[in-house]
Amino acid sequence: MIKAFIDASTKGNPGPSGGGIVLLTNQEQKQYHFSLPTLTNHQAEFAVFLHLLDMLMENNQNEETIMVYSDSKVLVSTIDKNYTRNLDFKDYLSTIQRKLPHFPLLILQWIPEKQNKGADNLARQGLQKALKLQNR
Repeated sequence: MIKAFIDASTKGNPGPSGGGIVLLTNQEQKQYHFSLPTLTNHQAEFAVFLHLLDMLMENNQNEETIMVYSDSKVLVSTIDKNYTRNLDFKDYLSTIQRKLPHFPLLILQWIPEKQNKGADNLARQGLQKALKLQNR
């Protein structure tokens, strides 16, 4: 089983953004942080989830049981309903809908922010990368 904690951080809304992922497998814990383009905070949450899906597929981990934890109610609710009226999320949802069939057992669950500190810290590091890239 794989557990993934995901979060995004944005300066401004929209603004430079970063993402963070804590990946727990049976054997190890891995941490990832990365810059994202200028996005709203909610768009950044979707972008981090997509980044996770791509990463799992690239590493042939999509056949495993995967629990994904996010403190974004908007992301979790949109994926659970499989629907959004928000034009900012439609492209993200469409891409996610194309990828999810490759994951036989993936569960996305909302958690409070205080239970997502690791991913939050990584997302802030990703935001710092984005800000440095912007200031070049």
